Amino acid sequence: MRVVDTQDLDPAVRALEAGELVIVPTRRWYMICADASDEQACASVFQGKKRPRHKSLAYVAPSPAACERYFDLGIEAERLATGLWPGDLALLLPWRNPQNALRHAAVGSPALVTMASGVLRALASAAKVPVAATTANLSGDTGPDDPGPAVTVEEVRTFLAASGLTASVIVDGGVCPAANHMTVVDCFTEEARLVRTGLVHHRAVSAALGREIRTV
Repeated sequence: MRVVDTQDLDPAVRALEAGELVIVPTRRWYMICADASDEQACASVFQGKKRPRHKSLAYVAPSPAACERYFDLGIEAERLATGLWPGDLALLLPWRNPQNALRHAAVGSPALVTMASGVLRALASAAKVPVAATTANLSGDTGPDDPGPAVTVEEVRTFLAASGLTASVIVDGGVCPAANHMTVVDCFTEEARLVRTGLVHHRAVSAALGREIRTV
């Protein structure tokens, strides 16, 4: 396992393209990443995290053009993407091509799509493979003392030891300050609906839409 800083992403990009796992920092917390089209790599993430397969990994779109190439964005999804991406917002979107949904089964259909900022976006932009990501922690209720996803490299190491996963590269971004989830909005239907609140406040979502958003 190699630890690099945020200015040296080449090892992480090469590892991801080789079907290996990498861990990178975000403003929220550290995320474990895999090639979204690599069934074996993604399966190892589900197994190590003890994550139910119906809880899909997030697809990290490197650009608006890439997002539009693979996903159908309705009027409200376009408003949210324009107003709040890149950032801490994920949209549930339909695939344009059903074959892509089959090829990226770990991402699911509808797909949970985000356009991240910072290191995660840089990784997705540089890699020649699509990036799937999820938080660096065990899934489910692991007890009252569970701190949640890793916010330091030390906590990343603890997670790897507990999960049995091997990450080829960890990108050390220091302490992740927010320790909160992405906001999730369901754009699979014509009228977008709020699924989960997080760092992007529901008032900001409503402002981007130009109407008060309803909760699922």
